[in-house]
Order: sequence, then structure tokens, then C-alpha cells
Amino acid sequence: MQVMIQLDDINDRILSQLSRDGRMSNVELADHVGLSPSACLRRVQELERLGVIKGYRAIIDKSKLGNMMTIFVMVSLSGQLREDSLAFERAMDSAPEVTECHNVTGTVEYLLRVEVADLSTYKDFHSNRLGILPQVGAITSYICLGTSKDERG
Repeated sequence: MQVMIQLDDINDRILSQLSRDGRMSNVELADHVGLSPSACLRRVQELERLGVIKGYRAIIDKSKLGNMMTIFVMVSLSGQLREDSLAFERAMDSAPEVTECHNVTGTVEYLLRVEVADLSTYKDFHSNRLGILPQVGAITSYICLGTSKDERG
């Protein structure tokens, strides 16, 4: 069972600032949230210790590296056993094209975010990686034409 952590207004402001700019200095952060730098650092370290802050990372513009296409893929599994889900998730963990794998409710079991250089690369992933898995019952692909909002950090 996961324990819910209660956050006060200052911790909410800390998280909000860090989600916008995880590289901001502790002094800048303290100034934004109205704390001394030492008090701010203690709070950030406690949020990290509790697992509220899981890490920091760079947001990469993959179009600059050649990965220009994002495809959202809905996957239905052929079986409903836990082993089917675990095997599928393991396969997606080892697929570099899959940048997100979400187990969802509704008419399908999984929503994938797939990032590839071009349609030919996606076709290869679809046919030779995803389509050969015995757990996969159906695949529906949606090519992303543009993104007006993306706040993933």
C-alpha cells in the first residue's frame, strides 16, 4: 500500500518551481518560495528522501537527434493473465523506441509513446518487435501531428 504524503503550501511551491526548472540553484529556489537557503535545502532533501522528488533530468529535443516522429500506440493483449502483462511490460522495457508504457483502463490494456526517426523505422518496430509478441492481440497506431502542450519533466 502506498502512503499519501501531505504537502504544505511551501512544499507545493518548491515542487512547482523545480518542475519548471530543475537546474535552478537552491538560493534562487529559496528566494522564489520565501525561505532561507538552508531551510529550503532541508525541505528539498526531505522531499527527495520521501521519494516525492524522484530525480532530475534533462528534457531532450529528440528532433535535433533524428527522432522526429511520435506515435501513440494502443495495445490490446490476447490474454488477461498477470503473466501476459508482465511479459509485455518486460518486452517494452527493452524496446528503445518506447519512451512511455502505461497500463490503462478502457478497451485496451496499454498506451505506448513511441519515438522513431521515420515511418519506415516505426513499421519495423510494429512488425518485428511489437507484432511478434504472443501477448499482443491488437495494435492501433496514432501518428502525432504536433504537440501544443507537453509538461512532462
